[in-house]
Amino acid sequence: MGRFIQAAKQFARDEEGVTAIEYGLIAFLIAVVIVTAVTDVGTRLNTVFETVKTKLGG
Repeated sequence: MGRFIQAAKQFARDEEGVTAIEYGLIAFLIAVVIVTAVTDVGTRLNTVFETVKTKLGG
């Protein structure tokens, strides 16, 4: 049990692990923003093309 506590303390002091987790979260949030933006642009483009198609009689 002492080894586990020692390992837990070492993990809590390890700043590299925390930094990696923070970078991972930042990358995840950026990916979510990109996916949301691309989806929104795609939806708007689809609307524009549908409008053009309708006006051309297609």
